[in-house]
Amino acid sequence: MATALSEEELDNEDYYSLLNVRREASSEELKAAYRRLCMLYHPDKHRDPELKSQAERLFNLVHQAYEVLSDPQTRAIYDIYGKRGLEMEGWEVVERRRTPAEIREEFERLQREREERRLQQRTNPKGTISVGVDATDLFDRYDEEYEDVSGSSFPQIEINKMHISQSIEAPLTATDTAILSGSLSTQNGNGGGSINFALRRVTSAKGWGELEFGAGDLQGPLFGLKLFRNLTPRCFVTTNCALQFSSRGIRPGLTTVLARNLDKNTVGYLQWRWGIQSAMNTSIVRDTKTSHFTVALQLGIPHSFALISYQHKFQDDDQTRVKGSLKAGFFGTVVEYGAERKISRHSVLGAAVSVGVPQGVSLKVKLNRASQTYFFPIHLTDQLLPSAMFYATVGPLVVYFAMHRLIIKPYLRAQKEKELEKQRESAATDVLQKKQEAESASLLWDATLGSAVPALKIITLQRPNKGFFKVVRLMQESVRRIIEAEESRMGLIIVNAWYGKFVNDKSRKSEKVKVIDVTVPLQCLVKDSKLILTEASKAGLPGFYDPCVGEEKNLKVLYQFRGVLHQVMVLDSEALRIPKQSHRIDTDG
Repeated sequence: MATALSEEELDNEDYYSLLNVRREASSEELKAAYRRLCMLYHPDKHRDPELKSQAERLFNLVHQAYEVLSDPQTRAIYDIYGKRGLEMEGWEVVERRRTPAEIREEFERLQREREERRLQQRTNPKGTISVGVDATDLFDRYDEEYEDVSGSSFPQIEINKMHISQSIEAPLTATDTAILSGSLSTQNGNGGGSINFALRRVTSAKGWGELEFGAGDLQGPLFGLKLFRNLTPRCFVTTNCALQFSSRGIRPGLTTVLARNLDKNTVGYLQWRWGIQSAMNTSIVRDTKTSHFTVALQLGIPHSFALISYQHKFQDDDQTRVKGSLKAGFFGTVVEYGAERKISRHSVLGAAVSVGVPQGVSLKVKLNRASQTYFFPIHLTDQLLPSAMFYATVGPLVVYFAMHRLIIKPYLRAQKEKELEKQRESAATDVLQKKQEAESASLLWDATLGSAVPALKIITLQRPNKGFFKVVRLMQESVRRIIEAEESRMGLIIVNAWYGKFVNDKSRKSEKVKVIDVTVPLQCLVKDSKLILTEASKAGLPGFYDPCVGEEKNLKVLYQFRGVLHQVMVLDSEALRIPKQSHRIDTDG
């Protein structure tokens, strides 16, 4: 009687979803779910050859799921590796003598080995490109004095400095990493470069050390040693020693940073720097889900200052942030404000306006793309001109919203469509199989079944197409028995149920509604006037399939309990338990 299941069928099934149990389900819950589905799909209950073949295949699939999940060893392997892990060589010989905890330890060991091999084949490139723009001619012009000079009617905007830096990390072993970095800079016609090599070793779970060697055309060779150590679970220290060789002699330097977690979201820092630009600095940084706050005080030569900054994080899909800071010291006072926003999956665009004395007004534009940073500081004026501040604030906003509407938004929409199309293509076989399971060997909603279950006649109020009102013939007898039992005690009757993509927003009228009728499959899951669905995609339930791969889905249920209509809509992966008083439809309204 057994029919062999293909690898594709096994790979496309989620055993927990198929049995409608939690991933933490006990053996008793698994057994109850298994017995219930066996009663529904047992081949001996069907005489029709086509139905018998379909029931046999589904029965074997349910049996396979229960066989895996009811055994602690195979269940542990399935939870970690998935269905492919059950086919790994050696498990049938070795793992039978191991507990689930030992299997997880073995998996973690193998994962560490794979991670080490992956590290050896991967670098972690990081780069920064900074282009300084002098645009002071836009606001600081001397037209009256030089009105006779040829070409003076057009403001001159020029690039006065550039900086390019790049680094790569080459993991040598699980504990050793080589870091190579270099930089090139030029300002007002003068430039230089440097190259650095560092070797980092993780000495223990509490610390690491790093040796550094550098050389450049502006400075001589550099030797450095950097150490990191966790002193306690809440406190760590970093020390950096350096020797800089130059024509003036050897310049030693020492920097020590002591940090402590004051609470879950707050860290305090103490920094002492001696030698090159000696200073003492203390700061407190508080980072939460919605905000980032920093206050710092530094006493040093030549820079001493006080700083306070705040950043607010909006909880939206674009991860919008607005920020402001005030910095005052011997050099003057600077006020900075700006915002940043995610414009694609890997890109973040930000802009800030800096207003200070004696620096003047500057606009700073920054684009982070994956591990690369592009920075454009634009100096607008040396004076505090209201017009410069106005254009520096309003100009980027106008440009951003225009670009977002005309370029970014259409591009992201096209990319999303491409991704959805790829998902649909890759899942086409699985969806077809699921659709056949849900609709194969089926018949239209006819008078025979309609007369047996009068409560379900409401479903014919809307009829988008005939396919929506097919019922799985394998579930007919179960549906009849369940409804008769529920009607006798004024219990739970599923009047109508739809699964898929619903469009209720008037602004999205052009989008197609993609739903399937799942009334009968849900009624089959009713037991003792209760329906319980776990936190998992409903597409894996018996009689369901995914009608819109890659898109947001919901389950909408209209049901009757104690003669009163109820209605509820939940997200695809949201748990559902009915009946509930809150689902009751207010007939007076």
